[in-house]
Amino acid sequence: MSEKKTDKVTGVETTGHSWDGIEELNNPLPRWWLWTFYGTIAWGVIYTILFPAWPLVNSATAGVLNWSTRSEVAERIAAVEEANAPIEARLVETSLTEVPADDQLYSYAVNAGAAVFRTNCSQCHGSGAAGAKGYPNLLDDAWLWGGTVEDIAYTVRHGIRNEDDPDARYSQMPAFGEMLSRDEIATLVTHVQSLQSGADPLAGPGGELFEYNCASCHGEDARGMREMGAPNLTDAIWLYGSDDATLTQTITYARFGVMPNWGARLSDAEIAAVATYVHQLGGGEETAAE
Repeated sequence: MSEKKTDKVTGVETTGHSWDGIEELNNPLPRWWLWTFYGTIAWGVIYTILFPAWPLVNSATAGVLNWSTRSEVAERIAAVEEANAPIEARLVETSLTEVPADDQLYSYAVNAGAAVFRTNCSQCHGSGAAGAKGYPNLLDDAWLWGGTVEDIAYTVRHGIRNEDDPDARYSQMPAFGEMLSRDEIATLVTHVQSLQSGADPLAGPGGELFEYNCASCHGEDARGMREMGAPNLTDAIWLYGSDDATLTQTITYARFGVMPNWGARLSDAEIAAVATYVHQLGGGEETAAE
């Protein structure tokens, strides 16, 4: 056991602990430190009474003041929405093609649309809208379903191939692995790869396979059909890739990309804003392509 005794030099009682012959003095704590400590205890008790503090099963104690950061943020959001209500009403009432003519409205739509995009779209299309494998690049001028601002707004509102919106854009590529042999698929892969070099889509054995299996959606010129969401196969833009393995998988098993219907989550003003933002990124079309 430790034995307390009085230090001969200082006259202070020791704690009885000793390390290498050095004894620990039992000096009292500074009075200012003690009062500070007692003050923090008092403040902690008062805080738990005034503010949310103690966790419950599904929430926490509200506190006498009934204040929370969540309610403060909600109030600020409501204030911003109230301030933006007039210009958002104008955005909804104005034809999307006429928005650029109004500098104030256009500036608001682009900036608000950028915020909507970063919050809801960037996870798939990337923060810079350049897309990724399986997710379209929104900066170029290759549009599966149309690149006018109205086309973009429709796609955003209803989505693509989802089961939640009956007006979603819809198309389905057959899985040709159930219809063609491996050799025929290999021939078709080589033929499709040659199209971007200017090869005749209907020439040779590959052209015959293309005509009977692919032309009904991609067109006899292989330039795609927007009403079907079928891509242009003569350019160098590939959503999933143009190497042998990827094209073989695409033709054999088909692709079925899905986009949510944002009309169920975004307001009309937010849809108009994000459509305007995407349209001005660089690839938007002024009028529907032929």
